[in-house]
Amino acid sequence: MKNTINPARVDFVTLRLFCAVVQSGSITKGAAQCHLALSAASRRLSDFESATGTQLLERSVQGVTVTPAGHAAAQHAMRLFQGFELFSTELADYSEGYRGHVRLWANMSALTEFLPTVLSDFMALQPGIRVDIEEQLSGDIVRALLDGLADLGVFAEGTPAEGLTLAPFRKDELVLLCVRNHPLGKFRKIAFADSLDHDFVGLNRGSSLLELTSRAAANAGRPLRLRVQVRSFDAMCQMIAARLGVGVLPLAACKERLGPRGLKAVRLTDDWAHRHLMLGYSAARPLSAAARLMVEHLQLPAGGAKESGYSA
Repeated sequence: MKNTINPARVDFVTLRLFCAVVQSGSITKGAAQCHLALSAASRRLSDFESATGTQLLERSVQGVTVTPAGHAAAQHAMRLFQGFELFSTELADYSEGYRGHVRLWANMSALTEFLPTVLSDFMALQPGIRVDIEEQLSGDIVRALLDGLADLGVFAEGTPAEGLTLAPFRKDELVLLCVRNHPLGKFRKIAFADSLDHDFVGLNRGSSLLELTSRAAANAGRPLRLRVQVRSFDAMCQMIAARLGVGVLPLAACKERLGPRGLKAVRLTDDWAHRHLMLGYSAARPLSAAARLMVEHLQLPAGGAKESGYSA
């Protein structure tokens, strides 16, 4: 028969202590973070290991090392804390007059181009729903949805997303941006491969857009000559305007910057330059009533509006 943990022998103080010890690598530091005496902390950890029936920490004079079982326990403990924090936050929302809470993570393209207007409309229709918005890389958004850190996510098409329910959100056209008197500025449209003799300005490592352009360059058998990497589309436009290179951006993210900065958007003929942004959420966990309302709103056609009352 498998050994099972008696829930009565594990409390949130012990779980919080265990996570603090794992993160700090020290029982002393973990105890201090949890405002516990060292002897009390050691006893709690020993009782926790007894309750699990396996060794979670290897102790030495240098500190503690987490065993494979300890890593698994830490992951589950963190999920329990996330669930408890969500529980506390949503109860607090109700006490403050809110009737729902949605955690939305989105990549830079979605937040820059589409979500401000869409979310403004949603929150005007649903003032009783609190929305927390966070900008993250597409791969991190998928992991957050799977781990329960986010309720809904908007990210680039092609991001591995097994375990999620997906729906198209918006189409995103990518263009090559350069100064008007750049050698590529004389073209209305070009193939991406024809730009690879020039220096590029790109986003930082991990962005879906950088991965997309790097992959396209590799498929063309050419290196992507990254001269500058920055953290935002606005910074990309500034670097390109300063003649530090050309760059690939969503048209909607740069079209208002063309005239004032002497920039030109050259259309790309490559199929990948027309991509979808995807709306995703976990297939394993049911959505709250508030999150379902937001999904319905995000799936409306651009410029659409829908009035609906909220009922939890």
